[in-house]
Amino acid sequence: MNAVRRVDETLPFDQYRLARDIIRHEAKALERLAGNLPAGFDEAVRMVCACRGAVIVTGIGKAGWIGQKVSATLASTGSRSHYLHPSEAMHGDLGRIGPDDLVLTFSNSGETAEVLQLLPTLARARVPLLSVVATADNSLARASAVALAYGPVTEACPLGLAPSTSTTLMLALGDALALVASRQKGFRAIDFARFHPGGSLGRKLASVDEVMRPIDQCRLAIEHETIRQIYVRLRGPARRSGAVLLTHEDGELTGIFTDSDLARMLERQEDHLLDQPISAVMTRNPKSVASGVKVAEAIEMLSAHNISELPVIGRGGKPLGIIDITDVVGWV
Repeated sequence: MNAVRRVDETLPFDQYRLARDIIRHEAKALERLAGNLPAGFDEAVRMVCACRGAVIVTGIGKAGWIGQKVSATLASTGSRSHYLHPSEAMHGDLGRIGPDDLVLTFSNSGETAEVLQLLPTLARARVPLLSVVATADNSLARASAVALAYGPVTEACPLGLAPSTSTTLMLALGDALALVASRQKGFRAIDFARFHPGGSLGRKLASVDEVMRPIDQCRLAIEHETIRQIYVRLRGPARRSGAVLLTHEDGELTGIFTDSDLARMLERQEDHLLDQPISAVMTRNPKSVASGVKVAEAIEMLSAHNISELPVIGRGGKPLGIIDITDVVGWV
């Protein structure tokens, strides 16, 4: 007789219901935490803000992964931070901890052996210790200057075993600690941009001076020159913008003339204008941005006015460069 193979007959509806139950379970735990923040949270924020060295974050297993994420959040929001694996710490990496540092530890039970083995060394070095734990009645919490206890939890895992609700609460508390400390320090959007130069947000928070085509890469002319003279003289550079910036003799920006303007002029068979001063056909008082303005604002101007080039202006109205739309496509 052939053995009968049992097949999981769980319906898609039941899978969705279980997924919703798990998410709701964790959401309720977060709601309880928000309404009952651990005592000492304000002191933990003070310690992070007062730290003159780095916030060294540690933990193992799932709690360790949460610690790595919180360390990254701290680092990107104004608090220098590094993650330290507790096992590696016992094999030389304790040398990464300095006298001005602060240690932040994640452990649901507060009795994780790999974490507890660090405590004697930290105590001898008098390095202050913060912990994020389920309760205050454990070895780690008792050794900590501040223990942020989120309370006993039932894991959302259907077996009640896999860290799920507990790690969600750890992450929420870690984020809250990092972001409240960031606000307390007066961390600003421009500071965030310095730590995220490669991301789209960081790029938009950069100043126009950092991304503009500098004036030596722009086509620049005096407004009384003719169109033909200008286009013959300004044959480069290779990465040119599709615009000529026009100025008075004193260098103040007075207008702009684009390749599109030239194309429209030729389409209308107005070739005779090629030997007229460009001031007769240029766009006077073009839209521009001042040096120091954020790239995000420049992008908004390009979009709002449906233009492709935006001069960057310095003192005395003199052009410093140009923002070309082809350089910022995809930054929004």
